Amino acid sequence: MSKKIFLIATVSLVLFACGKNENSTNIDDLIASKNVKELQAKKALIQGDLTKIDEALAILDVKTEEALVSVQTVKDTVFSHYLEIQGSIDTKENILVQPEYQGTLVSLNAKAGQRVSKGQILGRIDDAGLSQQVASLENQYALAKTTFERQKNLWNQKIGSEIQYLQAQTQMVSAQRGVAQIKAQLAKTIIKAPFTGTIDEVFVEKGQVVAPSAQGLMRIVNLSNMYVSTSVPETYIGKLKVGTEVDVVLSSLGKTYKGKVRQIGNFVNPNNRSFGIEVSVPNPENLLRPNQVANLKIIDYVSKDAVVVPTNVIQEDGQKNNFVFVVTNSNGKTGIAKKVIVKLGQSSGNVTEILSGLSSEVIIVTEGANAVSEGMKLNF
Repeated sequence: MSKKIFLIATVSLVLFACGKNENSTNIDDLIASKNVKELQAKKALIQGDLTKIDEALAILDVKTEEALVSVQTVKDTVFSHYLEIQGSIDTKENILVQPEYQGTLVSLNAKAGQRVSKGQILGRIDDAGLSQQVASLENQYALAKTTFERQKNLWNQKIGSEIQYLQAQTQMVSAQRGVAQIKAQLAKTIIKAPFTGTIDEVFVEKGQVVAPSAQGLMRIVNLSNMYVSTSVPETYIGKLKVGTEVDVVLSSLGKTYKGKVRQIGNFVNPNNRSFGIEVSVPNPENLLRPNQVANLKIIDYVSKDAVVVPTNVIQEDGQKNNFVFVVTNSNGKTGIAKKVIVKLGQSSGNVTEILSGLSSEVIIVTEGANAVSEGMKLNF
């Protein structure tokens, strides 16, 4: 403050001395003489002195700016970048059981929520006499087989003709095929579980007439073999492999499961330049259901000793340079702000990898960084 008073006093003395100088012209006399050039010269002289005074005051009267901020020490850490995409949960074992034979449903051993095993009999359709036909055809086959075996023995002894031997063989084979065909038809009257799972819903009742072209009998779902199907941009060809770990986030459940890529498509869709993948998902609590929406986080980049900072502290200057403010001359409670240009890597979540410009153990400004300028005193 004393420097300011001294400077003003000095300037005043100079102006006073100039006013008393014998060679100077009195301002009133200049105005009275209406000498424009002299008046302009006098004005310029005074304005120059005032500018010098303003500059001196700006230097002497400046107040140190301060800011209250939050800071963070940068540490080396493992940085992972994720490809985040959305997919749909599904299962290969989700089937609508259809009748293969037309007739009356004479028995039904299934109800919604029932756990069934592969091959378990769930119902029967009236076979309309097929079982009796099987017995008759089996008798015919037995006779044809006996006849063929006797004719074969005779033929081996060079008794009888070759045509008799071949006729007996043909009759036996024909009877055998007849038995197989009728048994195949009879098997269609028995409704079996195609795989182990749970009956989700039953659509028919005992005594109802069913047919292959009619509605399904029941839906069976196996929730132990779930997966997520989705499409991935073709730029990730080569980055994904079978076995790659994937975080499967179910927002509807508030849970995250660890899955693995189990299948990678070999075809790129020309419409959206993507290829399909399947990610297996464990379902220990049986909470997953077909057609649920899942968010996949697939790791496509990992750096074990990365320098990362919160993305929101990174700023851009007028020259399109990315920068952060670091703390210098820190005593633990205060410090001075310094602008540091940084080169950015990839971002994941709310953090960004810094490729150059920062090192570990540097203190950066986090909260309040937008109000900070170079050289500002920082309180934290």
